[in-house]
Amino acid sequence: MQKLDRPGQIVILNGPPRSGKSSIVVAVQARFDGVWMNLGVDHFKKMTPARFQPGIGLRPGGERPDLEPLVVRLYRAMYEAIATHSRLGINVVVDAVHHDAYSVSRQILRTCAQQLQGLPVLFVGVRCPLGVVMERRRATWGGVGYNQGGTDQDPVRLWHEAVHQPGIYDLEVDTASLTPEECADLIATRLTDGPPPRAFQRIVALP
Repeated sequence: MQKLDRPGQIVILNGPPRSGKSSIVVAVQARFDGVWMNLGVDHFKKMTPARFQPGIGLRPGGERPDLEPLVVRLYRAMYEAIATHSRLGINVVVDAVHHDAYSVSRQILRTCAQQLQGLPVLFVGVRCPLGVVMERRRATWGGVGYNQGGTDQDPVRLWHEAVHQPGIYDLEVDTASLTPEECADLIATRLTDGPPPRAFQRIVALP
Protein backbone atom coordinates (compact mmCIF):
# COMPACT_ATOMS: atom_id res chain seq x y z
CA MET A 1 0.00 0.00 0.00
CA GLN A 2 0.99 3.62 -0.52
CA LYS A 3 2.95 5.11 2.38
CA LEU A 4 1.10 8.04 3.91
CA ASP A 5 4.14 9.77 5.42
CA ARG A 6 4.98 11.54 2.17
CA PRO A 7 3.00 13.19 -0.64
CA GLY A 8 1.61 10.98 -3.35
CA GLN A 9 3.15 11.21 -6.82
CA ILE A 10 1.21 13.24 -9.39
CA VAL A 11 1.39 12.48 -13.12
CA ILE A 12 -0.32 14.97 -15.45
CA LEU A 13 -0.94 13.73 -19.01
CA ASN A 14 -1.58 16.65 -21.36
CA GLY A 15 -2.70 16.22 -24.95
CA PRO A 16 -5.59 16.77 -27.37
CA PRO A 17 -8.77 14.67 -27.28
CA ARG A 18 -8.31 11.16 -28.75
CA SER A 19 -4.53 11.30 -28.37
CA GLY A 20 -4.56 8.23 -26.12
CA LYS A 21 -4.35 9.76 -22.64
CA SER A 22 -7.18 7.71 -21.12
CA SER A 23 -5.57 4.45 -22.25
CA ILE A 24 -2.30 5.49 -20.60
CA VAL A 25 -4.21 6.24 -17.39
CA VAL A 26 -5.62 2.71 -17.41
CA ALA A 27 -2.14 1.28 -17.96
CA VAL A 28 -0.69 3.36 -15.10
CA GLN A 29 -3.41 2.21 -12.72
CA ALA A 30 -2.88 -1.42 -13.71
CA ARG A 31 0.93 -1.50 -13.72
CA PHE A 32 2.16 0.92 -11.05
CA ASP A 33 2.56 0.00 -7.40
CA GLY A 34 0.19 1.54 -4.90
CA VAL A 35 -3.10 3.37 -5.32
CA TRP A 36 -3.38 5.65 -8.36
CA MET A 37 -6.55 7.74 -8.51
CA ASN A 38 -7.77 9.03 -11.87
CA LEU A 39 -8.79 12.68 -11.44
CA GLY A 40 -8.97 13.54 -15.12
CA VAL A 41 -11.08 16.08 -16.98
CA ASP A 42 -13.61 13.53 -18.23
CA HIS A 43 -14.79 12.85 -14.68
CA PHE A 44 -15.10 16.55 -13.91
CA LYS A 45 -17.02 17.16 -17.14
CA LYS A 46 -19.53 14.48 -16.15
CA MET A 47 -20.14 16.29 -12.85
CA THR A 48 -20.79 19.62 -14.58
CA PRO A 49 -24.46 20.61 -15.09
CA ALA A 50 -25.64 20.37 -18.68
CA ARG A 51 -26.21 24.10 -19.07
CA PHE A 52 -22.54 24.76 -18.23
CA GLN A 53 -21.12 22.13 -20.56
CA PRO A 54 -18.54 21.45 -21.86
CA GLY A 55 -17.03 23.02 -18.75
CA ILE A 56 -13.30 22.37 -18.52
CA GLY A 57 -13.51 20.64 -21.90
CA LEU A 58 -14.18 24.01 -23.59
CA ARG A 59 -12.31 23.80 -26.88
CA PRO A 60 -9.93 26.43 -28.27
CA GLY A 61 -11.33 29.31 -30.28
CA GLY A 62 -13.03 31.61 -27.78
CA GLU A 63 -16.56 30.63 -28.86
CA ARG A 64 -18.04 30.78 -25.34
CA PRO A 65 -16.50 33.70 -23.43
CA ASP A 66 -19.47 33.54 -21.05
CA LEU A 67 -18.25 30.17 -19.77
CA GLU A 68 -14.58 31.06 -19.45
CA PRO A 69 -14.63 32.52 -15.90
CA LEU A 70 -16.33 29.32 -14.72
CA VAL A 71 -13.77 27.20 -16.57
CA VAL A 72 -11.00 28.98 -14.67
CA ARG A 73 -12.65 28.13 -11.36
CA LEU A 74 -13.35 24.54 -12.38
CA TYR A 75 -9.70 23.96 -13.23
CA ARG A 76 -8.70 25.47 -9.89
CA ALA A 77 -11.14 23.14 -8.12
CA MET A 78 -9.83 20.12 -10.02
CA TYR A 79 -6.24 20.93 -9.10
CA GLU A 80 -7.19 21.53 -5.46
CA ALA A 81 -8.59 17.99 -5.46
CA ILE A 82 -5.36 16.71 -7.03
CA ALA A 83 -3.27 18.53 -4.42
CA THR A 84 -5.42 17.24 -1.54
CA HIS A 85 -5.05 13.63 -2.68
CA SER A 86 -1.29 14.01 -2.96
CA ARG A 87 -0.99 15.61 0.49
CA LEU A 88 -2.87 12.62 1.90
CA GLY A 89 -0.26 10.31 0.39
CA ILE A 90 -2.40 9.16 -2.54
CA ASN A 91 -0.92 8.95 -6.04
CA VAL A 92 -2.83 10.75 -8.80
CA VAL A 93 -2.82 10.36 -12.58
CA VAL A 94 -4.60 13.08 -14.54
CA ASP A 95 -5.95 13.11 -18.10
CA ALA A 96 -5.73 16.83 -18.94
CA VAL A 97 -6.39 19.06 -21.96
CA HIS A 98 -4.75 22.39 -21.21
CA HIS A 99 -4.81 25.30 -23.63
CA ASP A 100 -4.89 29.09 -23.43
CA ALA A 101 -6.75 29.80 -26.69
CA TYR A 102 -9.71 31.48 -25.01
CA SER A 103 -11.25 34.85 -25.90
CA VAL A 104 -8.52 36.33 -23.69
CA SER A 105 -5.50 34.71 -22.06
CA ARG A 106 -6.60 32.91 -18.90
CA GLN A 107 -3.20 31.52 -17.80
CA ILE A 108 -4.94 28.40 -16.46
CA LEU A 109 -1.95 26.06 -16.77
CA ARG A 110 0.31 28.47 -14.91
CA THR A 111 -2.26 28.88 -12.11
CA CYS A 112 -2.64 25.10 -11.85
CA ALA A 113 1.12 24.66 -11.70
CA GLN A 114 1.27 27.19 -8.85
CA GLN A 115 -1.34 25.18 -6.94
CA LEU A 116 0.89 22.10 -6.99
CA GLN A 117 4.10 23.82 -5.89
CA GLY A 118 5.92 21.71 -3.31
CA LEU A 119 4.29 18.47 -4.50
CA PRO A 120 5.91 15.81 -6.74
CA VAL A 121 4.56 16.41 -10.26
CA LEU A 122 5.60 14.82 -13.55
CA PHE A 123 4.17 16.72 -16.55
CA VAL A 124 3.87 14.46 -19.60
CA GLY A 125 3.10 15.65 -23.12
CA VAL A 126 1.02 13.08 -25.02
CA ARG A 127 1.72 13.53 -28.70
CA CYS A 128 -0.15 11.99 -31.60
CA PRO A 129 -0.10 12.99 -35.30
CA LEU A 130 -3.15 14.94 -36.40
CA GLY A 131 -4.07 12.35 -39.03
CA VAL A 132 -4.13 9.57 -36.43
CA VAL A 133 -6.33 11.65 -34.12
CA MET A 134 -8.74 12.29 -37.01
CA GLU A 135 -8.95 8.58 -37.80
CA ARG A 136 -9.62 7.75 -34.16
CA ARG A 137 -12.44 10.30 -34.08
CA ARG A 138 -13.94 8.88 -37.24
CA ALA A 139 -13.76 5.36 -35.81
CA THR A 140 -15.32 6.41 -32.50
CA TRP A 141 -17.88 9.03 -33.53
CA GLY A 142 -18.25 8.58 -37.28
CA GLY A 143 -16.77 11.96 -38.08
CA VAL A 144 -18.70 13.94 -35.49
CA GLY A 145 -16.69 16.77 -33.98
CA TYR A 146 -14.34 17.66 -36.79
CA ASN A 147 -14.53 19.72 -39.96
CA GLN A 148 -14.53 17.45 -43.01
CA GLY A 149 -12.89 20.20 -45.03
CA GLY A 150 -9.89 20.41 -42.72
CA THR A 151 -9.82 24.22 -42.66
CA ASP A 152 -7.76 26.26 -40.21
CA GLN A 153 -10.90 26.62 -38.06
CA ASP A 154 -11.23 22.86 -37.71
CA PRO A 155 -11.66 22.35 -33.93
CA VAL A 156 -9.51 19.22 -34.01
CA ARG A 157 -6.68 21.15 -35.61
CA LEU A 158 -7.13 23.95 -33.08
CA TRP A 159 -6.85 21.44 -30.24
CA HIS A 160 -3.77 19.90 -31.83
CA GLU A 161 -1.98 23.24 -32.08
CA ALA A 162 -3.12 24.91 -28.84
CA VAL A 163 -2.82 22.09 -26.32
CA HIS A 164 0.98 21.83 -26.48
CA GLN A 165 1.70 25.49 -25.77
CA PRO A 166 4.16 26.41 -24.27
CA GLY A 167 5.42 22.83 -24.79
CA ILE A 168 7.36 22.53 -21.53
CA TYR A 169 7.30 18.93 -20.32
CA ASP A 170 9.30 16.51 -18.19
CA LEU A 171 8.60 13.72 -20.67
CA GLU A 172 6.87 13.32 -24.03
CA VAL A 173 5.35 10.17 -25.50
CA ASP A 174 3.98 9.45 -28.98
CA THR A 175 0.91 7.21 -28.90
CA ALA A 176 1.09 6.57 -32.65
CA SER A 177 4.29 4.57 -32.18
CA LEU A 178 3.94 3.36 -28.57
CA THR A 179 1.29 1.27 -26.85
CA PRO A 180 -0.33 2.61 -23.66
CA GLU A 181 1.68 0.05 -21.70
CA GLU A 182 4.92 1.22 -23.28
CA CYS A 183 4.02 4.83 -22.46
CA ALA A 184 3.32 3.84 -18.86
CA ASP A 185 6.66 2.05 -18.66
CA LEU A 186 8.46 5.16 -19.94
CA ILE A 187 6.72 7.21 -17.28
CA ALA A 188 7.73 4.70 -14.59
CA THR A 189 11.35 4.78 -15.76
CA ARG A 190 11.36 8.59 -15.77
CA LEU A 191 10.02 8.64 -12.22
CA THR A 192 12.59 6.19 -10.87
CA ASP A 193 15.69 6.94 -12.93
CA GLY A 194 15.30 10.47 -14.27
CA PRO A 195 16.26 13.81 -12.75
CA PRO A 196 13.74 15.60 -10.50
CA PRO A 197 10.82 16.85 -12.63
CA ARG A 198 10.89 20.62 -13.11
CA ALA A 199 8.36 21.36 -15.87
CA PHE A 200 5.77 22.91 -13.56
CA GLN A 201 8.41 25.03 -11.84
CA ARG A 202 9.51 26.32 -15.24
CA ILE A 203 5.91 27.08 -16.23
CA VAL A 204 5.34 29.04 -13.01
CA ALA A 205 8.48 31.07 -13.74
CA LEU A 206 7.35 32.07 -17.25
CA PRO A 207 6.99 35.85 -17.72
